[in-house]
Amino acid sequence: MDDIRLTQYSHGAGCGCKISPAVLDSILHSEVPKTVFTSLLVGNESKDDAAVFDLGNGTCVISTTDFFMPIVDDAFTFGAIASVNAISDVYAMGGEPVMAVAILGWPVNKIPTAVAKKVLEGSRSVCERAGIPLAGGHSIDCPEPVFGLAVTGLVKQENLKRNNSGKVGSLLYLTKPLGIGITTTAQKKNAVIPEHITAATDTMLMLNAIGGELGKLQFVNAMTDVTGFGLLGHLCELCEGSSLSAEIEFAKIPRFEFLDPYIKQKCIPGGTIRNWDSYQQKVSPISEDQKVLLADPQTSGGLLVSVDEVHAGSFERFASTHGYALKPFGRLVPKEDYVVTVR
Repeated sequence: MDDIRLTQYSHGAGCGCKISPAVLDSILHSEVPKTVFTSLLVGNESKDDAAVFDLGNGTCVISTTDFFMPIVDDAFTFGAIASVNAISDVYAMGGEPVMAVAILGWPVNKIPTAVAKKVLEGSRSVCERAGIPLAGGHSIDCPEPVFGLAVTGLVKQENLKRNNSGKVGSLLYLTKPLGIGITTTAQKKNAVIPEHITAATDTMLMLNAIGGELGKLQFVNAMTDVTGFGLLGHLCELCEGSSLSAEIEFAKIPRFEFLDPYIKQKCIPGGTIRNWDSYQQKVSPISEDQKVLLADPQTSGGLLVSVDEVHAGSFERFASTHGYALKPFGRLVPKEDYVVTVR
């Protein structure tokens, strides 16, 4: 089993497998009238991280699912990363997870089932870290390995964070560095330096649990996590949902410091191109290297947080007490010709 490289059994990797934003929009668009559920506070309309249903007693249920093909070769680590990524959607809404069930697709005639067992063990380890049970799930025989979770969470209604409630002048923060897609593509091409993939893996394994605490801060006015659509894609969703634009400073965006050689070697995920083709008309002209980073699909990426400017110091001090040294990389501004302008 130690010789099995899971990434060689899939055509995509992690959140880079996601259908592009433009194609997804066409899939979700329908002329069929929808039934209105007044207790459904967040559904498909806002392109948010999870669905939210009001229980009527001040508490809301958060429901989400996320799954993908292997992003790393080790089965245990794959299961763990997929689980951190799925649970992140609950944290991105300002909530706390309470339970998860597994989604497993496995090529039973290609890869031993003992490897799938390791995937589930990795998932259980993360669920234990998050303080929730892996309570069941569903599996199918599948041409490529696929794993993820459906996660249920809870949030007090006043602490619910959305991706369409940003305010003019708010500062933008990102809790994890960019470059996951570039680094894991280098691994797939056997071009990665071991300590670099270790750094990327450690980042992907970091729970976004701070999101549950950020939900309690009223000066955090919008939040989402950065995954398969890249920073630009998820920022565009936040801006368009809030009827605003963003101005960001490329030099201030958190990123891994070792990416340049991999970019020169063209270690660029296919998802980067699909992302850029979907939203390039919404973004000011940028260089090729900027595009490669800003459209890079992130797996288990960080939280994108919009904070009232007058409370920036309080936010940064709060983040510091949770182990994050955060500085803003941009701000929300009144609607402009471009949804996002990169300086």
